[in-house]
Amino acid sequence: MNSYPGSLQGLVEHLMKLPGVGRKTASRLAFHIVRMPGEQAEDLAAAIIEVKSRLALCSFCQNLTEYELCPICSDTSRDSHKLCVVEYPADVAAIENSGAFKGRYFVLHGILAPMQGLGPDDLRLEKLRQIVVNEKISEVVLATNPTVEGNTTALFLSRFLRPLGAHISRPACGLPVGADLEYMDSVTIRKSLDGRGPL
Repeated sequence: MNSYPGSLQGLVEHLMKLPGVGRKTASRLAFHIVRMPGEQAEDLAAAIIEVKSRLALCSFCQNLTEYELCPICSDTSRDSHKLCVVEYPADVAAIENSGAFKGRYFVLHGILAPMQGLGPDDLRLEKLRQIVVNEKISEVVLATNPTVEGNTTALFLSRFLRPLGAHISRPACGLPVGADLEYMDSVTIRKSLDGRGPL
């Protein structure tokens, strides 16, 4: 039997719906929220409501934005002929933080995952095809995650986009900087050796 009051239990249940948050973490967060001064809790609630009401999808890349075009798509200094395809908006932020890519993006908002009922119709492929053709994209970087579903999605997209004439590439997979070989899994080692280059 749960000893939490109903409203507190309800908050815990909602927090458990967040990715990576189990019952213990949700309980810890809920108790933290309860201990917050009333004004801070109201600010948190207001911030959640505001982000839900103000954010929309960029009309070009489908990234999150408060305007018709996101800041990346509005930046005329970027290489408009290179397009990086990612799974989710958080992936755009990760690549931008690296400073390694200066083109534009397209966010799929998912991957091919038949077990979860996600197929090609869920990935905004027609919009992607129009961008590659209309913007005369010379290179498409398929930066889906190196998971089974991510690799399957990248393979599907390469076959889908290849007839459009753009060069299709995929980020290299391999050993992270500072890693010890003895602790690496065999798939990572194999991919790093398969993708080896000259020194």
